[in-house]
Amino acid sequence: MSAEESSDDPPAVGALASAFHAYRVEREGETVRYIGEPLVSPRELGEELAPLFARRGYEITVERRNDRQGAPAPYAIVAEPKSVGVDGIPWGNVIMFVLTVVTTLYAGTWWYHIDLANDPLAIVEAWPFTAAVLGVLATHELGHYVVSRYYSVDASLPYFIPVPPPIGTMGAIIRMRGRIPTRKALFDIGIAGPLAGLVATIVVTVIGLQLDPITVPGSVAQATGEGGGYIRFNDPLLMDLLADLVGQPTDYASDPTKAVNPVVFGGWVGMFVTFLNLIPVGQLDGGHILRAALGNRHETVAAAIPGLLLSLAAGLYFLTDYTHSVVLWVIWGVIAFVMVRAGSATPLDEAPIGPWRWGLAAVTVGLGALCFMPVPVEIVLA
Repeated sequence: MSAEESSDDPPAVGALASAFHAYRVEREGETVRYIGEPLVSPRELGEELAPLFARRGYEITVERRNDRQGAPAPYAIVAEPKSVGVDGIPWGNVIMFVLTVVTTLYAGTWWYHIDLANDPLAIVEAWPFTAAVLGVLATHELGHYVVSRYYSVDASLPYFIPVPPPIGTMGAIIRMRGRIPTRKALFDIGIAGPLAGLVATIVVTVIGLQLDPITVPGSVAQATGEGGGYIRFNDPLLMDLLADLVGQPTDYASDPTKAVNPVVFGGWVGMFVTFLNLIPVGQLDGGHILRAALGNRHETVAAAIPGLLLSLAAGLYFLTDYTHSVVLWVIWGVIAFVMVRAGSATPLDEAPIGPWRWGLAAVTVGLGALCFMPVPVEIVLA
């Protein structure tokens, strides 16, 4: 990196010339305004110039304005120093993470059958469940984050999403701002999360399978054994393969007083999240991979995905008794439709990704297929 690129000063006017013709520059404290006319659309202007300013430690907004001096300059690029919070601490990320730790600990008490009414502090005993679930999700998102930083794409730290049990979280997301430089960069950023998450998922699952099963309280075991209603999380093929490899069961149907160690469920979450993220539409990881691999031709493939998901829902409804899973795939069919309409990321350089990345994509899609469950959650009634 040159001395100019590493400077803390905002970019010179000439550095904006490909997208913005600046008439003058105004300064007000640490805020810098470039007054002029865009050479591309306002949306593309912000996307194209954001990485340039981010490297200097600035965030930008594009404003339409009436020029005070009467010059034909209806736009301004407003650059302000980036702030990650008080004293450099990303408080938003920290607060969301702490809340998610609490909700996953509470969810873990369900799996460990911990009675909080008698001892509220016993919630900390569920820490292995929290470590397993958040460890898998954090590894996935940090895979995206590290590769984004490698390509100088501005990315936030992960935002974890807390929800009630039985999982305690809806996952985590990172926010990326600015344009992706190349299709190769888009591919690498998109695939880094699933691959990193899968490694963590496999490690967590193998560890969980080798831990002792938990003892189910007598009242719960009796209700299950007598045909009482309960929720069953079905295993994907990857879980079965790992269980066979380790030589440990994932189902204790013959002994209702035992249940698989909750750490294994962290692996289940990782597998489910991996499959959903690899659905090849829009801003999902699979959408990034597909866009990078096929270029503009990706739209033909992506357009078929909502129909496939809705067809899966219809098949479950008309051909099986698993009608409760229909809602899940209808929801994801609608989500996929919205994402197809919204479109995917558009890299600046459309050069092909090359054969070895195609091979990596095939391996990742294959592993993702092993995580597929047509009926992830089954409601077993008396």
